[in-house]
Amino acid sequence: MPEIAEVARIVHFLRLHLVGKKIKDASAIDDGNVFGKVGTTGAAVEAALKGKKVVSAGSQGKYFWITLDKPPHLVMHFGMTGWVHIKGEKTAYTNFYKKLKESDLAQWPPKFWKFRLTTDDKPPVEVAFTDARRFGRVRLVDCSGVDIRKYSPLVENGPDPVIDTDRFTEDYLRSKMKNRHVPVKALLLDQVMISGIGNWVADETLYHAKLHPEQYSDSLSDAEIKKLYEAIRYVCQTAVDKLGDSDEFPGHWLFNYRWGKGDKGAATKLPNGVKLSFITVGGRTSCFAPGVQKKTGQVVPGAKAEPLKVEGEEEKEGMTVKKSRRQKMEAKGAADLDQPPTKKKRMIKVRKEEEYNKPDLQPHVDLSSGRRRSARLQM
Repeated sequence: MPEIAEVARIVHFLRLHLVGKKIKDASAIDDGNVFGKVGTTGAAVEAALKGKKVVSAGSQGKYFWITLDKPPHLVMHFGMTGWVHIKGEKTAYTNFYKKLKESDLAQWPPKFWKFRLTTDDKPPVEVAFTDARRFGRVRLVDCSGVDIRKYSPLVENGPDPVIDTDRFTEDYLRSKMKNRHVPVKALLLDQVMISGIGNWVADETLYHAKLHPEQYSDSLSDAEIKKLYEAIRYVCQTAVDKLGDSDEFPGHWLFNYRWGKGDKGAATKLPNGVKLSFITVGGRTSCFAPGVQKKTGQVVPGAKAEPLKVEGEEEKEGMTVKKSRRQKMEAKGAADLDQPPTKKKRMIKVRKEEEYNKPDLQPHVDLSSGRRRSARLQM
């Protein structure tokens, strides 16, 4: 799903190629999901665009908009696979569009388009909103362009950590976390709390803050909240500055290694040797580094981590494995690892030896092969 950085990428292209231009023509498909579920129609969107001048483009978290010289204005959300294409420009940089063939990307109008427009320039600028899975939303907001964030759905969402630095402060984050008893990962994903953080951004910020995704938000110390705030600002600002181009993300980021769950040859460790694991938090799969992101407070009961399997390793992060007596004693900090077993263990050992020494269980030596076999197995 496109998050804060990918939305910032599209707004960048809209400002570069569409803002200040007049729309000569527009057309829209009457999609009951993309338009209908937010109270409009393809025909209404088409009418709102035709003959209008684009005054500005902006974003708040995962939402973005274009304001026109007359209301209503368009407010959009990409959902899972939505995107905006501009003919002749490589705007697409999400995982979904990376998998499409070059011929599909070059096609115009692009596949799965929901509305498209053409400016009156020579040559014209052509723009299209696409959505293969139809979870995206395009709505009309009837208000003054400068007040668009005072209206639904933007007004119900929390501050954008990049744009709203006056609102998104360390004190703001602390107050929200102390007043909620939810896993910190779930709080970060709540758009009412903070706009624009999705699954990968949340995992990245928690990794940099060294916080376990299942730990309850109100159990974090002020120092931990400070680290989380700084991590959110760092990750979001860096990703936006790079316009969501993951090839430009820092090499040490978790993002570069978190996508291979279940894939053959997928990374199981970071370059620094830290192991990766997965856990489900609030219905979303979270990638984290158990060796770095320690539990320092209350966590969701029954939380289970699913490690990435590494061939040849006997013990995995986050799994319950059978340990040897030496491993158990090391864990307990025993002074003498070679001390004799307890009386109970000695009795069990004696009983096993008695069973083994019964006549019908005496080992038989096969002289032809040199192997020892139980006499009972030959019957």
